[in-house]
Amino acid sequence: MRAQKVFLTGASSGLGQALAREYASQGAILGLVGRREEVLREFARTLPNPNAVRVYGADVRDADAMQRAAQDFLDHFGCPDVVIANAGVSVGTVASEREDLEAFRMVMDTNWFGVLTTFQPFMQPMRERDPGAGGWRGTLVGIASVAGVRGLPGGGAYSASKSAVIKLLESLRLEQRRERIRVVTIAPGYIRTPMTEHNPYRMPFLMDADVFARKTVRAIAAGRRFAVVPWQMGVVASILHLMPRWLYDAIFSRAPRKPRAQGGSQDKQP
Repeated sequence: MRAQKVFLTGASSGLGQALAREYASQGAILGLVGRREEVLREFARTLPNPNAVRVYGADVRDADAMQRAAQDFLDHFGCPDVVIANAGVSVGTVASEREDLEAFRMVMDTNWFGVLTTFQPFMQPMRERDPGAGGWRGTLVGIASVAGVRGLPGGGAYSASKSAVIKLLESLRLEQRRERIRVVTIAPGYIRTPMTEHNPYRMPFLMDADVFARKTVRAIAAGRRFAVVPWQMGVVASILHLMPRWLYDAIFSRAPRKPRAQGGSQDKQP
């Protein structure tokens, strides 16, 4: 059985590293993207087979840089079986503050536009592949969030970006079905990573990143259309989705919120 080929963004910390470790433990060939190239190289050396890893220092907001990274992976390893758009940022925002406008743009460009720049270079190569016995030419995976189900106070940028990711992936799933390309949406709840470690509020069903990675890789392999990890947060998300607006507003208008960035600092999943 040949090794699976996986291209993954946001691989220099958090969920990205956990996913990379899980795939590496299964013998996968990896293409890892992150803004901090030296951190990626150090991380790649810790994996079971560093020779089966290519690293790319790139920002997902830069479509040209992502195209170059994708082309290098295609040239060395061929078309990936799985492409995971995981890179993301989270920062508290307040729409009434003019200085937060750039933060809104940065979050949307990274979390939403970055999904497109990750997928687009591989879509035509996937279409040209033989679907094989399984009937699928490849799998595109987007990491969304339970925070995309309803808008959260102080999280206008993050909630909006992840809601947009969910809808984008839903559209892509319908569009790519006839091309025999699967599209999988993963919506994490609270996962123990650098992105969540400074949250000043209770995080129910908090899960370790390695546990999240194992469950997510299984969901991807099964071709799940939409999976919430952990599943308990899926129940919470369903309740929130169905909750009347007046009740949601009454409960969450006073909820604790993520602090605004100070001095340009941001919680990042690079």
